[in-house]
Amino acid sequence: MIALVQRVSEARVVVDGRAVGAIGGGLLVLVCAQPGDTDAVADKLVDKLLKLRIFADDAGKMNRSVVDVQGGPLLVSQFTLAADLAGGNRPSFGGAAPAPQGRALYERVLATARTRHPQVEAGVFGADMKIHLVNDGPVTIPLLVGP
Repeated sequence: MIALVQRVSEARVVVDGRAVGAIGGGLLVLVCAQPGDTDAVADKLVDKLLKLRIFADDAGKMNRSVVDVQGGPLLVSQFTLAADLAGGNRPSFGGAAPAPQGRALYERVLATARTRHPQVEAGVFGADMKIHLVNDGPVTIPLLVGP
């Protein structure tokens, strides 16, 4: 799976003019499933996200996780993270899982995260979403998780 993790002071997802998910301080995570991904890979991604130490401790070092700071992850499906531009300037998305598999893996990520953390918000799979965020730092980290 591919994830783009952004430390945010706030973020929200809007669909059809209505906020469907919103957090204060935490992580905005764009998530893309790939064809070879499995439930085990989705679970591994959640483990990594919840343990990722990118929040400052009392000394100002990145040493705390979203769990430590009691922040919320906002998880948003984003198949365009698998874009391939090797053939030119128009992206190919063959590296993304087919929609049924992508939806199942995204829902697995959400369900697993919600069993492990009390404040998980989400976008809407396949929807035209508007994402509003304030990147804190800025801190943006690409994350690849495989078997």
